[in-house]
Amino acid sequence: MSIQPFKINVPQVTLDDLHERLNRTRWLREAKGAGWTYGISLEYMKELMDHWQHSYDWRKHEAALNAFAQFKADVDGVGIHFIHERGKGPNPTPILLLHGFPDSFYRYHKVIERLTNPAKYGGDPNNSFDVIVPSIPGTGFSDPVTYDDEANADLFAKLMTEVLGYKQFISAGGDHGAIITQALARKHPELLIGIHLTDVGYPDQNTDFSTLSPAEMEMAQWVQKWFMEEGIGVNMIMATKPQTLAYGLNDSPAGLAAWLIGYGSSGGRGKEELKTRFSADELLTNVMIYWVTETIDSAARTYYANMHVASGGNLGKSESVPAAVAHCPYDPPLPREWAARQVNLVHFTDFPRGGHFMAWEEPELYANDILDFVSQLRNQANQ
Repeated sequence: MSIQPFKINVPQVTLDDLHERLNRTRWLREAKGAGWTYGISLEYMKELMDHWQHSYDWRKHEAALNAFAQFKADVDGVGIHFIHERGKGPNPTPILLLHGFPDSFYRYHKVIERLTNPAKYGGDPNNSFDVIVPSIPGTGFSDPVTYDDEANADLFAKLMTEVLGYKQFISAGGDHGAIITQALARKHPELLIGIHLTDVGYPDQNTDFSTLSPAEMEMAQWVQKWFMEEGIGVNMIMATKPQTLAYGLNDSPAGLAAWLIGYGSSGGRGKEELKTRFSADELLTNVMIYWVTETIDSAARTYYANMHVASGGNLGKSESVPAAVAHCPYDPPLPREWAARQVNLVHFTDFPRGGHFMAWEEPELYANDILDFVSQLRNQANQ
């Protein structure tokens, strides 16, 4: 399995084409007084697209991403792109950070240094990490191939052990990254020191609702309401006809941005709340990773792949791998007892603020929670 240094270098012709497409955006006729009722408001999109066309500088953000040590490795015939930053302490712990959809490896750009060099932020240098942040196959700079989350878990197990040579590691993730991490713990428990999750799944067709606590039932009702009002559209389209959707998104930068950024406004919080969580440049850099790689089709197909996994649903927990679960207040309610059903729970945190992309939105809180969890594991191992 080969590994090669990697550097992002988007051809100028791709950027010129993007600028021309933005200039030719054909805007829809918004219903009177629609605001955010039917999705992202026209006012917000026009403002953001104007920023993209006239103010956003991809080369600046490309250079910032290239400041990280990046590589591409062949794992079972799949080219996987990843950041690999070595820890500054005497005995760094390897940690695999896994993104989901509609984000990318960019989700973790603010926490990498906090984990590789905690002493710089007032932490213990003995608690540093070797940080590995891959692009899920089908997304970003990995090969544009699509696998379900279970298959991706096997690929990442090989990346960490056979390619990078680690005997054991921590895995952490949110969204699909959390599902892949849980699959790693179930399928390869001998490789995992522990796992850290900001999602643990929700009640589904495999859940015995008669056993749920009142808090868990409240969570289930919240999720059901959200899914019927918002989630069923975006999730089911990608799980059934991702290619039909992708024609438009691959052709229109405004369409792609609206689809990806729409997840950030889930719950109808709208423009002003989005601005408190992400800068316009940050949102657009994540969109750019999809645009310049033309991976929206292969990324969206992941939903189709997961829908057609024979087992499906919540597949049980690894009893042997210790787990931390952190709940973000913009996400659905998450009772501790539900987390304990899904994983071998030893560490639980209710964050005071932040949303679905916690490492991106609140990097200090997120990194500190991982540091606390791994310190806890070390202390227990030394007892």
